[in-house]
Amino acid sequence: MGSIFSFVASDLKDKIGILEELQKADSTGNFSTFKKMVNYERDNGLLNKQGYVSGSRTLLRLHRGLDFIRLFLKQIEELKAEEKTVKACQDAYNCTLAKYHGWLIRKSAVLAMHALPTREALLIKVCGSREEIERGVQVLPKMLEVTAEAYKRTDDLYTACDLHGLP
Repeated sequence: MGSIFSFVASDLKDKIGILEELQKADSTGNFSTFKKMVNYERDNGLLNKQGYVSGSRTLLRLHRGLDFIRLFLKQIEELKAEEKTVKACQDAYNCTLAKYHGWLIRKSAVLAMHALPTREALLIKVCGSREEIERGVQVLPKMLEVTAEAYKRTDDLYTACDLHGLP
């Protein structure tokens, strides 16, 4: 899918690694759940502490990425096999991640999306075989439903704790 998507995959892996390390190093249970992590970091002034890698901030960035992926997949579901995925990707990006990126990153991301293939070619690249594509397309509606619920729960906690504005 190109270097832009390998960069995204690497970034996701790094963020997940940060959260795993915080949880692994935690002997007190402060990182055993999302809610406990947010409360612990907020109550101890860690959210804006210089040099501290915040789990809450890291998860917020993953949360925003999940919103993008959810919207993109929802639009992919509605495309015909021969339709290009670039517009669906750009629309999902503009509705989600673009508002957190500066001008240069936004323009670069939108430009890179022009390299995206048709829906069918994308699904072949992601799933591998026609059988896996059929299985993936069958489970996509349920996956989107579960993803929407996970997104909502996380979003509700960030809203309740007033943490959407973390830098």
